[in-house]
Amino acid sequence: MIHAFCNADRQRGFSLVEVSIVTAIVLLLAIIGIPAIGSYVVENKVPKAGEELARFILQTKVNAPNGTSLPYAAIETAHFASLARDSSVFSVVGADAAARVLHGLGSEGEVTVQPADSGAAFSIGLSRVHHAACPSLASILQRVSDVITLTPDGGGAVVVKDATTSYSALAVETQCVRGDANDFLFTVS
Repeated sequence: MIHAFCNADRQRGFSLVEVSIVTAIVLLLAIIGIPAIGSYVVENKVPKAGEELARFILQTKVNAPNGTSLPYAAIETAHFASLARDSSVFSVVGADAAARVLHGLGSEGEVTVQPADSGAAFSIGLSRVHHAACPSLASILQRVSDVITLTPDGGGAVVVKDATTSYSALAVETQCVRGDANDFLFTVS
């Protein structure tokens, strides 16, 4: 009886080797899984980001001054920032003309809005877009954009949609480079 009582008091723990093996396995799974999770998170933000950008484009076109040949001459990033302040996807840093809009589709990626064709059109630029967001973002915005230009890191600008080039998601996917290294310019008239 004393012997049984003594054995009950003894608790067996994990050895250092067992803890090390489990830790190594967890670290290996994290190293393999984290990049995939990051791409998945970016890819899931695309529909909402595309929807908000398309809404801004349509609102801007509807609210453009009538009867002028240069309705977008004064457009700037601050106009989009005012719409994006309550967004769950975009982050606005700063205020008024100094506002910066971060898109969350790649690290340090920004959204810029500026006049194009001397104000007859406007463009929305997205810098540092992750490759997981590339074709989906372009596919969503091709419906409301007249011209789409893609500039992969280290490469020249490629027009993936304009009056003479039909949009192809496969063409965009082949032009995008891996990582947060793709810049888009969506032009609307």
